[in-house]
Amino acid sequence: MVGNSNRVDNFPDGNDLEDPMHFSRPFTPPLEVHKVSVPPETSTFQSLRQRLCEFFFPDDPFHQFKNKPFVRKLVLALQYVFPIFEWGSDYSLGLLKSDAISGITIASLAIPQGISYAKLANLPPIIGLYSSFVPPLIYSVLGSSRDLAVGPVSIASLVMGSMLREAVSPDKEPILFLQLAFTATFFAGVFQFSLGLFRLGFIVDFLSKPTLTGFMGGAAVIVSLQQLKGLLGIVHFTTKMGFIPVMESVFENKGEWAWQTVVMGLSFLAFLLIARHISMRRPKLFWVSAAAPLTSVILSTIISFVFKAPNHGIKTIGHLQKGLNPPSANLLDFEGSYLSLAIKTGIVTGILALTEGIAVGRTFASLKNYQIDGNKEMMAVGAMNMAGSCASCYVTTGSFSRSAVNYNAGCKTAASNIVMASAVLFTMLFLMPLFYYTPNVILSAIIIAAVIGLIDVNGALRLWKLDKFDFLACMSAFFGVLLVSVQMGLAIAVAVSLFKILIQITRPNTVVLGNIPGTNSYRSVAQYREATRMPTFLILGIESPIYFTNSMYLQERILRWIREEEERITKLNENSLKSIILDMAAVMTVDTSGIEALVELKKILDKRSLELVLVNPVGEVAQKLSQSGVWDLFGSDHIFVTIGEAIAASSHKVNV
Repeated sequence: MVGNSNRVDNFPDGNDLEDPMHFSRPFTPPLEVHKVSVPPETSTFQSLRQRLCEFFFPDDPFHQFKNKPFVRKLVLALQYVFPIFEWGSDYSLGLLKSDAISGITIASLAIPQGISYAKLANLPPIIGLYSSFVPPLIYSVLGSSRDLAVGPVSIASLVMGSMLREAVSPDKEPILFLQLAFTATFFAGVFQFSLGLFRLGFIVDFLSKPTLTGFMGGAAVIVSLQQLKGLLGIVHFTTKMGFIPVMESVFENKGEWAWQTVVMGLSFLAFLLIARHISMRRPKLFWVSAAAPLTSVILSTIISFVFKAPNHGIKTIGHLQKGLNPPSANLLDFEGSYLSLAIKTGIVTGILALTEGIAVGRTFASLKNYQIDGNKEMMAVGAMNMAGSCASCYVTTGSFSRSAVNYNAGCKTAASNIVMASAVLFTMLFLMPLFYYTPNVILSAIIIAAVIGLIDVNGALRLWKLDKFDFLACMSAFFGVLLVSVQMGLAIAVAVSLFKILIQITRPNTVVLGNIPGTNSYRSVAQYREATRMPTFLILGIESPIYFTNSMYLQERILRWIREEEERITKLNENSLKSIILDMAAVMTVDTSGIEALVELKKILDKRSLELVLVNPVGEVAQKLSQSGVWDLFGSDHIFVTIGEAIAASSHKVNV
């Protein structure tokens, strides 16, 4: 609703008495005051239904089924549940060519990364290849992203390995450790699938971008430090994950450093970093960094075989079992004493995997101007982890590095995951003996080169410039992971983020508003220097819903604003304060505590001969004010559509 265009400063005020032309000015008629409407009442059922629909179905997924024949609805439902039928119906030879090139390209990256990340999770290397075969096939059927390349990722591997290792040694009890890894993967899948099924994806949003920036940076440092064991050839290495224990272990075991291992590791690490730098500087040469890990594996294996590297202290992967993924459903343990550990590990790794996968999927979807369904993605990732846990796979999700290569290679559909899985299958069936002489140090170099990109220094500096509280959350996560543990670092960061939300809810912002000369707009006098205060009026903007958590604070803050305004008026010898106007345009809702606070504030101001005026209450607020009787308590002459109308009406009262 638009207010009258008459200038507010045309209305008489105390300053006009000093104007010699005051009595010769023509009388300006008051603004037309519009009545504030109260929305029609709705039943409790209708209100609850609307809220639940907005909460669980903000994207209105059923819109596509409206006004469609029954058969068409069945087809749409099938395509909704299994997106492969949507893009598969229009699949062509041209699309296959693009997807085949992309799939083979990412397979060259996925194979060495899969082996390396399994090592990071303290699992047998072959598990990494198994996890690069079954999950991509399932995602290609259920996933909605065209660009997401699925497989093991560094952060989830690190967290799973570190959490399980706190209770079970992978060296002393390898079978039990493997059982817990598969069980944790199953629970991760159940958790992820449940979030998508019940439309609870907002839970993942509690891991904010600043939190993830710090967490991934700290985890990347920890991952890199852990690889010093393989990079230096150390045999007796600490099982702890903290920065200090790792560095102590490195220097306490200097006698175990093997110069042959160090030379080979640093050489290939430099090669990988140079390849990464070339691809970053020239995106068209993306294949350089994509092919670098597999090239490193091939070259190092040849060198190791020719020069008999094991005889010179360089350890190799050794025998890897050929064949398809063996079933592992019999290894899932739902009754043992470590069940709580498996559930906790599954939930933590599941959240991290979901956060990374959905963020990566949305990033590349925005680049190609299409949308992905976050809840469908959760169900797809959850389904592939549940199925993967029964096929000797551990936690998988969308990988940023592989997805970037997939995107740059020109993928068109999720079929690139099928091609990648086929390449991995061929490797598992026929090429396993070739990895026998692959040095472990190469796996360490591949991991370091992969995770170093997770350290986002520029992102942290940007947070410092924009929001110090977000920077604090980022640094809390970073140093928590670095100095305490991965889980504690994540917990600290989430706690800081929640504390920030709590502060914003319990201590909302209020501002003094003034008129922008020549307009009917009222803006913060702190933001707009040209905004002028209106004599005898204190106009306050409330920039938050009014809840039980902040109602008393708002009441106290408004009274303090009044005290400060009266002190300013006394100091400048201006006309005394007569009216307080609350602009409620930003107050989206109010509860019973908020309504009681408004009533109490009105009583206090009435005793001080100050009138309280409400401006622009939105639909839900107006409805609650009406239902509670507060609307009648204020009266229609104290509730207005705009600030200009409120000032005009008050000034007209003075004239009369």
